[in-house]
Amino acid sequence: MGFPDRIERTVELAHPPARVWEAITTAEGLGGWFGDEATIDLRPDGAARLRWADGSTADLRVERVEEPRVFGYTWRMDGAPEDDPRRTYVEFTLEPAAGGTRLTVVETGFAQLPDDLHRDSYASHTEGWARELGELVEFLDAA
Repeated sequence: MGFPDRIERTVELAHPPARVWEAITTAEGLGGWFGDEATIDLRPDGAARLRWADGSTADLRVERVEEPRVFGYTWRMDGAPEDDPRRTYVEFTLEPAAGGTRLTVVETGFAQLPDDLHRDSYASHTEGWARELGELVEFLDAA
């Protein structure tokens, strides 16, 4: 049996693409909805880090920057050892839409995981993207 490899979510945002781009590609933006603090070197092969109040962190490697339309990064698999080279790829695509921006998030790479890690990681990220995109909407609407 094959495993799902892809999570895709699309959300309509009542904000122009430039504002959404800022929210997903700057330390101030990422720290406002995706983590509690963030750093980012916005260039291909640049590093980014998200940090939460509980002390947890996520290290990202910027892979694709096509302002103001595409931003992509990779990050480590949940539950994988620190030295595990496998990563999932996350890509945000912004399209102008009536009254704002259509934002699509696609995360791929889950099929490379062993069964137990795939099940937990895929479920966690499926739930996580629904929550995080809701937090992005709240962040943008509050500004």
